[in-house]
Amino acid sequence: MVAPNGHPNVAIIGLGNLLMCDDGVGVHAVKELQKDPPRGVVVADVGAAVLHYQDLFEQADEIIAIDAVCAGDKPATIYSFDADDAQLNRLHSLHDLGIQALMRLMDEKSRPHVTILGVEPEKIEYGMELSKTVAGVLPQVVNTARRMACRIRQQRSKQIQKEART
Repeated sequence: MVAPNGHPNVAIIGLGNLLMCDDGVGVHAVKELQKDPPRGVVVADVGAAVLHYQDLFEQADEIIAIDAVCAGDKPATIYSFDADDAQLNRLHSLHDLGIQALMRLMDEKSRPHVTILGVEPEKIEYGMELSKTVAGVLPQVVNTARRMACRIRQQRSKQIQKEART
């Protein structure tokens, strides 16, 4: 789907539970992004309620989902992978099942491309603050999400303009 200005619809969503330390990394990241969101990009605090955001998923061409990802690497390792990439089965977003369930409910033609921007957690336990290790990479995660969204919008806008000329 394309916005009225001809730009693709891009959303950055934050997944996670703020009550479980590093599991809330996605929510912490979008709270930072909401202070100065990328132009033309929807930034949403989804938390663990992925199924409640079906409208957002249906309206977006591209979604960048920021979440804790358990792959067994060093805490604060940053990952980026397609949500439907079967070859990356060792990487698991803690809220991937919600995304997969929602995508199964949607018509194939209205499904967005979803990229997971993940952070290896250090602590998944009761607490409202990120571990120091994960908090230390939060600015990098925020900047990466911002750059990804801007790059997607530029690439897709060029593609749309090219198609309009032909």
